[in-house]
Amino acid sequence: MKLKLIIMVLLASLIAPISIAHAQTTSKAKKTEQTSQRKIVYDLSVADTTMHAGLMRQLNNIKRGWPDAQIEVVVHGKALNLLVTGKSTQANAIKELQAKGVVFAACENTMKRAKVEKSQLLPNIPTVPMGIGEIVSKQEEGWSYIKF
Repeated sequence: MKLKLIIMVLLASLIAPISIAHAQTTSKAKKTEQTSQRKIVYDLSVADTTMHAGLMRQLNNIKRGWPDAQIEVVVHGKALNLLVTGKSTQANAIKELQAKGVVFAACENTMKRAKVEKSQLLPNIPTVPMGIGEIVSKQEEGWSYIKF
């Protein structure tokens, strides 16, 4: 009886490290998989330029930590001036973030209401028919949602 107990303890002590190693390998594989799938959509609708500056810092931090993350900032409502030439306080920061792959998209419904033409937007700013529709579509595709 004692011999069986000793054999079981020995087997358990041999199997446990193998199980732990397998779990760690699986965990690392999942983390690598998650890293390549990070997709974040930002919902920006406020005119507060201090918040806009904070957003630029946050976007740079994300791209520094997760360089392969896909990020789209959907700009609508009172935030539209962030993307308008001559009105944006963050034009240089936007240009630098675009070079890192961050997409800033302007809502066409907001543009119509504000009487802003596509030609008035900063360079390389795509438009979307409706800002909220773009955000919902991204969420349906599994993108993480951040309200800013």
